[in-house]
Amino acid sequence: MQNTPAESIHAHLHEVERLRHHRIAQAGLVRASEQIKHFQQERFRRSYADLLEHPRYTGAAHFFLNHLYGPGDFSRRDAQFARVVPVVVRLFPSDVVGTVAKLAHLHALSEGLDTRMGEQLRHTTTEVLTAQSYLQAWQAVGHAELRSQQIELTIAIGAELDRLTRKPLLRQALRMMRGPAAAAGLDELQTFLETGFDTFRAMKGAKDFLATVEAREQELATALFSANVRPSNAAERKHLAEVQQHFPS
Repeated sequence: MQNTPAESIHAHLHEVERLRHHRIAQAGLVRASEQIKHFQQERFRRSYADLLEHPRYTGAAHFFLNHLYGPGDFSRRDAQFARVVPVVVRLFPSDVVGTVAKLAHLHALSEGLDTRMGEQLRHTTTEVLTAQSYLQAWQAVGHAELRSQQIELTIAIGAELDRLTRKPLLRQALRMMRGPAAAAGLDELQTFLETGFDTFRAMKGAKDFLATVEAREQELATALFSANVRPSNAAERKHLAEVQQHFPS
């Protein structure tokens, strides 16, 4: 039997909370996981420097950078959100609830992968995480299917935000939700939805933007899995150098 949106959101937030407690209980794991998050955000900034500066795409690119790839501490938001999931389902339009469910799923999936990479790094990371150690952790964790799902969810959230912008009454409905959302402790969720709506509406069509992000992310994921951490010939060294160009020095 398929879970309802409320049940799915609850399950994903419960998993995020479980992972958070797990990291706190393991020496060095919080720090290592945070290093991963910051490194990945800087990688996104590097990979999408052109879109971040593009007049049409800058808003959406910054939205992805700060809201989907950001290393922020969402523990307070998640705790409030988990308590009022029935309110979310009741107050927000069903299309919006579906988007929120995907966001919760992406949040749990990303936290799980970041935690696993942190576990690989916590005994070896220095103050500055390197492309080499990141690559080693990535390959040690594996889970190509989850990496692919992570990309698919990111693109799906963007596509749903783009679709919602074509509903002329929804922006007004979201604006009217500010008071009830604030009273229910959903300020951050409200901000996420309004910011996403406004940035995607300003883009006037997200097809090309989302296609670019999906292609680059899938290409990089494939390259990361296929790169030889200890190259033994010129071709492998060239491939590794190409992969490392995506990451902060």
